[in-house]
Amino acid sequence: MSDQVTLALAQIDLAVGDVAGNTEKILDYAARARDELRADIVIFPELSICGYPPEDLLFHSGLRHDVENALDKIRSTVSGITIILGFPEYAEENIYNSCAVFREGKRLAHYRKHMLPNYSVFDEKRYFTEGREAAVFKLNGIRFGLNICEDVWKASPMQAARSAGAECVLAINGSPYKLNSQEERERVVRRRINEVGIPLVYVNMVGGQDELVFDGGSFVMSAEGEVDFRAPAFTESLHKVVLQGRPSGVKCLPSQVDDYLSTEASVYNALVTGTRDYVQKHRFPGVVLGLSGGIDSALVLAIANDALGPDMVRAVMMPFRYTSNMSQEDAAKQATTLGVRYDVISIAPIYDAVLKQLAPVFEGREHDVTEENIQARSRGLLLMAISNKTGRMLLTTGNKSEMAVGYATLYGDMAGGFAPIKDCSKTLVYRLARYRNSLGPCIPERVITRPPSAELRPDQKDSDSLPDYDVLDPILEAFIEDDLSVNEIVERGYERSTVIRILEMVKRNEYKRRQAPPGVRISGRAFGRDWRYPITSGYRFPS
Repeated sequence: MSDQVTLALAQIDLAVGDVAGNTEKILDYAARARDELRADIVIFPELSICGYPPEDLLFHSGLRHDVENALDKIRSTVSGITIILGFPEYAEENIYNSCAVFREGKRLAHYRKHMLPNYSVFDEKRYFTEGREAAVFKLNGIRFGLNICEDVWKASPMQAARSAGAECVLAINGSPYKLNSQEERERVVRRRINEVGIPLVYVNMVGGQDELVFDGGSFVMSAEGEVDFRAPAFTESLHKVVLQGRPSGVKCLPSQVDDYLSTEASVYNALVTGTRDYVQKHRFPGVVLGLSGGIDSALVLAIANDALGPDMVRAVMMPFRYTSNMSQEDAAKQATTLGVRYDVISIAPIYDAVLKQLAPVFEGREHDVTEENIQARSRGLLLMAISNKTGRMLLTTGNKSEMAVGYATLYGDMAGGFAPIKDCSKTLVYRLARYRNSLGPCIPERVITRPPSAELRPDQKDSDSLPDYDVLDPILEAFIEDDLSVNEIVERGYERSTVIRILEMVKRNEYKRRQAPPGVRISGRAFGRDWRYPITSGYRFPS
């Protein structure tokens, strides 16, 4: 009879800093894996005890104390199953990103992460010291090696595990979502497997943490590079996988292989997950947002409703003399369709009072963007007041295209606590609206088909101030995500004057983005953790 090990992959949602809550969840899932799945091993994600990424919490002595107590509790409590989990290891003056294997109170193996990512949203070299040694343990006749997340993106850690005798590698991960992240992970793991010729089990977390969203997608890949198991994305779950040790190597018995999500489905799920966890982990009683009748706020309302349910969502229409009847009708229709509370509050009295107070200062000056911004700030005042009074967090509704070029008002429509679509281009917003309606219509059709407008002056269109979005968005992507120069973007077929104008707008509005609320990261370069451009810069784009 062949050697056999039953694994339970705990694809769970963890809260950074909530060591006690995470520990209880770990103990609960370990018990379920033992009693319900009859598993030999239960595997948890990277830094599962403290949550990922813990950032500067790692320097706090209280966290160290909590982590050490949690490890003692887990080691002494869990019985009848082997448990693999991640934790920050404090050793003299160093901190390691580590994992340990416990069974019946004994430590079978201990591994310190070798490769510390220090790019994009990752800055682990700020906190951790690199590990050097491979770790291998044996259970039911199969020898398992350990890796942690970034380790599988480089050749040496998995090669070290194989050289130490591993017949299968177990990799625990805190790998955040971005577009096509699942396909990219599997390509990288397939490359590693081709190098060493043994299978790998990849366990990832789910849930939102500030700007980051973790999408799960845990999988098992065979020594031949085939996916033998793939967990559903964005779903907290516990999965059974059976491995057999055979003369030809370790094999995974047939299991479920969930399909990849489409781009729109994966992004929408990421936005819903990020919004839900941000609100719930902060224990807000709900959210409020301004519903203008336009596409951006319509999409944000749908996301909030799907994340939290209609009872936790409140929408407010704040009309002015430039707000069209169509906008008011469409906003009311969407709110009614979704069953959220809907209020209508005119900003005219506030606007008129502000202009009256400013009349002596503004005397002799023509109306300009100042008066448009006063409209936006009047709305921001109302929404923040509702947020303060009710405790509901204010969601902002701006998209990445607008934030890139500064087509937003500080202390107006930028006011709020969380920005669900801040990393979504305008063209992607339209695709997401179509996708959401395919699940059940809730965004009125003409909200999607009408030309976009801020409605801050008569007959205003976004195209009055900006290039068409099918021109603007590719130029922004080339600059922000691909770091291309003016000449390289022009070579893609765009007018040089248009490219320079857009890039100058991006540079000029960095001060606004530094004051914007956090929002869900879905691209390879989001404003926030990914983007660290100077506010004050003498750089000039070549004409």
